[in-house]
Amino acid sequence: MKDSGAVRDLGLGWLDASGPDADIVLSTRVRLARNLQGHRYLSRARAGDRQAVYDRIEGIVGTPVLPGGTELLRMAELDARARRILLERRLISRDLLGRGDGGTPHPCGALLVCSDEAVSIMINEEDHLRLQSLVSGLSAMEAWSRVDRLDEGIGGGLPFAYHREFGYLTSCPTNAGTGLRASALVHLPALVLTKEIARVLEGIDQVGLTHRGLDGEGSDFVGNFFQISNQTTLGRSEEDLVEHFGRTVSAVIAKERRAREILRGAGPRTEDLIWRAYGLLRHSRLLTYRDLMELLSGVRLGVSLGLLPSPGVDLLNRVVVFSQAAHLAEAAGRELSGAERQAHRAEYVRRVLERERGSPTTDTRP
Repeated sequence: MKDSGAVRDLGLGWLDASGPDADIVLSTRVRLARNLQGHRYLSRARAGDRQAVYDRIEGIVGTPVLPGGTELLRMAELDARARRILLERRLISRDLLGRGDGGTPHPCGALLVCSDEAVSIMINEEDHLRLQSLVSGLSAMEAWSRVDRLDEGIGGGLPFAYHREFGYLTSCPTNAGTGLRASALVHLPALVLTKEIARVLEGIDQVGLTHRGLDGEGSDFVGNFFQISNQTTLGRSEEDLVEHFGRTVSAVIAKERRAREILRGAGPRTEDLIWRAYGLLRHSRLLTYRDLMELLSGVRLGVSLGLLPSPGVDLLNRVVVFSQAAHLAEAAGRELSGAERQAHRAEYVRRVLERERGSPTTDTRP
């Protein structure tokens, strides 16, 4: 069984904050749900069906169908911590993780990562294949272009289940049609503080998008971080869906920037909120992840407004990832109790803010 070293560098490209509006939009993801012709959908699949799907994908690894730097990770061959790290990096879903917290993974569940193109494929999750691209900032068309190339390459050799009227067929009917889901992880503290957030989120819902918490469907709203995604997958082209998604999120960004200027005009009141958050992070000895995200929201706002000269947005992105439970356990070399995890998280954040770089045990950037 492979340990967590097998996933050390995977799925971290978006952390560099190089994309458009990266101070507000942490990342953009575009995902396509696909099923292979001639194989049972996973809701009715047997072990042999899953194996057949896995074998067909394994057969194209190393061929021109896939971009360079491709790595195929079978969930059953990774230890529980490695799988949890992949979940925390949003490369796999809880369905692929396994039953319970890092328990037995689904038979033949796997992740194919094409690191050179920032794309990956979940294999034998809810559908046979979930093709996805995760990029920095609001880069919906870039993410779509990457995953579209992957879709065309695989579909040229492995025929997908497709209906002339209903489009691509999926395990869940709500994904049928294009099978496309676009989502952006956004930070909207100014809209929350100016009490405009409810109106903005209502407007999102009215134009066919939806909003969720930090960890997606069913998760809580923490630290003024929201996920915005499309709801419609049928009746429009992929390009139309991506363009509509991008325009809507751009409008939200514009509203957030206007609200930030209002906060800037509040002077000492806004500065106090920001510096209190920074001070607490610099000196805390125990931090839950929720506490961290709430405080990090203030620091991120301060950096964006120029009221805090550092750390950079890229470093704050790394804190979001490397202060999660499995990453902290990997840094410690062992599983941590709840209290230990809070102490390790606080110590890691203090080091980051003091040195303005990541912990050498969890973040290898020089």
